[in-house]
Amino acid sequence: MSEFIPVLTKEDIDAQVSHVAQSISIDYKDRELILIGILKGAFIFLSDLIRQLSIPVKVDFMCVSSYGDSTSSSGRIKLSKDVDIDIKNKDVLIVEDIVDTGRTLSHLVEHFHSAGAASVRICTLIDKRERRETDVTVDYACHTVEKGFLVGYGLDYAEFYRNLPEVYHLKL
Repeated sequence: MSEFIPVLTKEDIDAQVSHVAQSISIDYKDRELILIGILKGAFIFLSDLIRQLSIPVKVDFMCVSSYGDSTSSSGRIKLSKDVDIDIKNKDVLIVEDIVDTGRTLSHLVEHFHSAGAASVRICTLIDKRERRETDVTVDYACHTVEKGFLVGYGLDYAEFYRNLPEVYHLKL
């Protein structure tokens, strides 16, 4: 039987999303910003984030995975949907649910730079450093968590639990 241990309440999440949105709005004032949500996990975070921004933005999505039905990264990055918006000479902000090993985001930063993006930065709901394997810079993080397998608020285990309104440590 799975056990859910509370990590972040809805109120914690809301407060931090608002704070990060203010920082992004200041940093990108008078610039053309494209937010790239990484599916599937970031869709809830991205929808809350863009509603808190005070600047105009464009939004697109990518579908990238490395976990499958496991609790650890396979190490293989699978890109099943690329962006549709032209990012050449544009500022790109990758919006992710969680940064864990850093491999996927390192790959995406390189991908966007090679496509001609003017700048590429990272925004994440959760920066989890327990299993970090790649030196990746997280520019905006709502929360830093040291360890645990997390679910809820878009985060899943084998496609389940994304719908939970708060973040929990899942003990299997």
